[in-house]
Amino acid sequence: MRDEEEATDGPTDPRVHPEESPGFGEDPAGLEDIEVDRDVTIGEATPRELQATDISPIADDEVAEKVSLLQDGDVVDRRRAALALGEEDATDVVVDALVHLGLADDDADVRQFAVESLGNLGGERAGEAAVATLDDADPWVRAEAVVALDRIDRGTFESHVEDALDDAHHAVRRNAAVSLFKSRGEAMLDVLLEQSHDESERVREWAVHLLAGVDDERADQRLRAVAGDDSEPKVVRSTAARSLEADPGKFRRQFTGGTENDSAALPGESRLNRQPDL
Repeated sequence: MRDEEEATDGPTDPRVHPEESPGFGEDPAGLEDIEVDRDVTIGEATPRELQATDISPIADDEVAEKVSLLQDGDVVDRRRAALALGEEDATDVVVDALVHLGLADDDADVRQFAVESLGNLGGERAGEAAVATLDDADPWVRAEAVVALDRIDRGTFESHVEDALDDAHHAVRRNAAVSLFKSRGEAMLDVLLEQSHDESERVREWAVHLLAGVDDERADQRLRAVAGDDSEPKVVRSTAARSLEADPGKFRRQFTGGTENDSAALPGESRLNRQPDL
């Protein structure tokens, strides 16, 4: 059974704890009574497009073949190649391909997967490319760039991640807060208090989750206010309530956040939906 105070996976995933899901225990009369207030996207991807993140078909190909696919393949080939190159050694050829082909691709998924792979490979050039990607037109690419910078060297790129706190998109703001919390811990109190009022419930949910690691009366007051606020979505209120019960020191020691590894801590967040590892 999952330790309710364990912070490694972020806020409790309603897919694992259905009783925490919005609408649990309700009996709507019809579809018109069902409210969907999470940012759920229903797409029209083909079966082949849905398999684009499966790199096994090209895993054993030579680097040159993967680069060729990234350059000349169809959109599925390019997405797959961008991910597969992240499993190679960080040679100049691999990094060049991801920077000059992957990050320049017209398809946002290819760009997101390219910056994800650069984050896996690491190195100064990968970091510089990820910084440049913070200006991408697609918010999920920018959010993945924050993930990459966190993975490559969150200390070196801390100022760029801090700037991302002001991004227009909730996923970028949230990823920035998670990364900075890893470095700053309780010094993030003011930022988290501000984010607990964010227009996005996703950001508010993560803000109250991270406040579990802050041993301060202002944090407790805000958590109590959110937990008792009937205007908040249930998932935000329940996250705040759990944060009040957590031990701040234990939370900080256990916390690895959602910007590392292939995490999908919240519903709808996965590579298939062009959303970052959160």
